[in-house]
Amino acid sequence: MKLLIVDDEELTREGLIASLDWESLGVEQIFQADDGINALAIARLQKPDIILSDVRMPRMDGIQMVERLESFLPDTSVIFMSGYSDKEYLKAAIKLKAVNYVEKPLNPLEIKEAVLEAAQRHEKNLRTRQSENLYSLEKASQLALLLTKPYKENEEEITGLADELSLRLMPGSSFTTYIVKLKTNDPDSTLLHDIRSDFTDYLTHYHLQVFYIQIHAVYHVFHIMGNNLPSPVALSAVESYLKDQFSQLGDFFIGRGDTVTGISKTYHSYTNAVVMLQSSFFFCPGTLLSSDSMEKSAPAPSAFELTESAVPSFKEALLNKDQDTCTQLLNSLYECYFENRIFLPNQVKDIYYKLFICINDSRQVLKLNYDLADGNTEESIIEHLEKCFTYQELHQMLVSKTELFFQNIHSYVPEDSTIFMIKDYISKNYANDALSIKEISDHVFLSASYVCTYFKSQTGQTLNQYLTEYRMEKAMQLLADARYQITDISSKVGYSNGNYFSKSFKKFTGLTPSKYREKMLG
Repeated sequence: MKLLIVDDEELTREGLIASLDWESLGVEQIFQADDGINALAIARLQKPDIILSDVRMPRMDGIQMVERLESFLPDTSVIFMSGYSDKEYLKAAIKLKAVNYVEKPLNPLEIKEAVLEAAQRHEKNLRTRQSENLYSLEKASQLALLLTKPYKENEEEITGLADELSLRLMPGSSFTTYIVKLKTNDPDSTLLHDIRSDFTDYLTHYHLQVFYIQIHAVYHVFHIMGNNLPSPVALSAVESYLKDQFSQLGDFFIGRGDTVTGISKTYHSYTNAVVMLQSSFFFCPGTLLSSDSMEKSAPAPSAFELTESAVPSFKEALLNKDQDTCTQLLNSLYECYFENRIFLPNQVKDIYYKLFICINDSRQVLKLNYDLADGNTEESIIEHLEKCFTYQELHQMLVSKTELFFQNIHSYVPEDSTIFMIKDYISKNYANDALSIKEISDHVFLSASYVCTYFKSQTGQTLNQYLTEYRMEKAMQLLADARYQITDISSKVGYSNGNYFSKSFKKFTGLTPSKYREKMLG
């Protein structure tokens, strides 16, 4: 605990410090002040748990000091040191606040007992305050959640909670909703708690209150309330605070709803913020979107024409091995969609999905070697699309895949068509545990014995070796992703028997699947 001794006589203060083993009483820090004014300054800075104070002092006496202290340290315990003539004077203090007093001349034993009693009272006050705060926080969260729903359907509950929280709802009370959308759905809970707590204190400087609720893991909703319309300076301060603090938790966007008057219209501010965030996908992380910054202009007809023609034009350029046209088309798409306010994310993601498929189809037509196990299946493309937090991420992924496509073309050594068909068939059917050499040979219209001989002569390895190697490499990729269970991976790569899979994997890599995963994930 922290103790503040307030007395205008230095000898008294020093004598008190020397007279007791304060550490045994739980006091680790002791501060001194020579009057009430200096005591308040120290109290604001150090936040003492107990104050041991003289009653009569120059400039500001102990009673006046306690009256001021109540406003910012209501749970601090006070012990007055008083002479016999101060008893009547102390009645005001005792009515004002639960205080104790010790008589002068001071007796160390009495001081010890008073300090222990004050410490117990302080702990009790803290527990009570924490309980009250938790209750208020719970009610405030309930109110914040209800404000994200239509007012008419929840009017009775909203009014009841506002009364419980003793909100001063005036005719001109304003509400502005901010929604912070985080990329991560598992932010540092301690840091998030500190941000919320500090934000509440920060807003008091602007005479504002906040009601917070977290929705669907990544959305953090803040309803800002003021008795009057907030000034541009106050809103700017709110926005700077949110940006600075949430940048510690990774990429984010902020949607700001319109400021409304009256708690019944808060739902409008909330839905407005939701609408703002719908376009956040097309902006840089850290952007704040509001009605002011999202004025929609009529889209150029070329934007819709480009959207309609992008997929067939891209596929034609790929098949013609025309890298310049592909690059120009991708640049045009970026100019069209980046920071656009017209198209919805799912519309654009659907176009980009088709463009990814174009690359896969073109590879097959041109008989380019590629590995469907390396993030090129329809399933993995969809997964990548869902993971993209911004359009920039999505576009860069397509640019990289396109560049890789043309790199493969430039380094392409024509592969025997039969070998290509065999490898392509394996890439699409390796997960089938019943996949056999006969099935593969039937696919290329050759006998099983001839296929085995031909494959070995062309590639230098047997067909079974190639199939095992392909499955093992796919298993290694899946093991690097903690979301997949080892038993599931076994079946995903064509092994119905988990033990046989483990033995084959260890033979191929020198490690069991579990040891390999430990090594990969650290």
